[in-house]
Amino acid sequence: MSIILSAAILLTALISVLIFIALIVFAVNIYNSLITLKINIERASSNIDVLTKQRFDEIPNLVEVCKGYMRHEAKTLQEVVSARNFFLNSKETVQKLRADFALDGALKGLYAVSENYPELKANDEFMYLQKRITGLENAIADRREFYNASVAVFNSRIKQIPDIVIANFLKYEEKDMFKADAQENRQVEILLKQ
Repeated sequence: MSIILSAAILLTALISVLIFIALIVFAVNIYNSLITLKINIERASSNIDVLTKQRFDEIPNLVEVCKGYMRHEAKTLQEVVSARNFFLNSKETVQKLRADFALDGALKGLYAVSENYPELKANDEFMYLQKRITGLENAIADRREFYNASVAVFNSRIKQIPDIVIANFLKYEEKDMFKADAQENRQVEILLKQ
């Protein structure tokens, strides 16, 4: 009987150890996947910053090209410069995304006004800069989608069982998604006028 009892104790201990190891592996897997999601959000944010910086670096060139043709459109050019400066002074990701959105609007205004200047539209440098900036805007829009998708998955995971246990231990909080609504647009316009 003692052999059977010893075998039962050994089997129980082995099963307990295996369950403990399985729980550790499960917790590590959750931890790693949450870290991956967090890094994806940071990467998406950094990618947006890189592309936005490239676009903002092109803005002074575009404004200079336009100045020679748009002598009576100082307000439009100033809106573009103000939007660019608003971005440069933004510190947080959401502020940068809003500033980027403001620049989109200012550039659309500039491109609309440029329609009144056929000589400008015929300028090779203007056309190159317009295509370059538009291409960067498209890439930024793609990165915004990836950012929002990553944030959505992250926010869902940190609320789900059993991930919530690890997320609470790591003090993870929900991330803000990029969204541009009418109220934010008005706030951006007010900031640009300051």
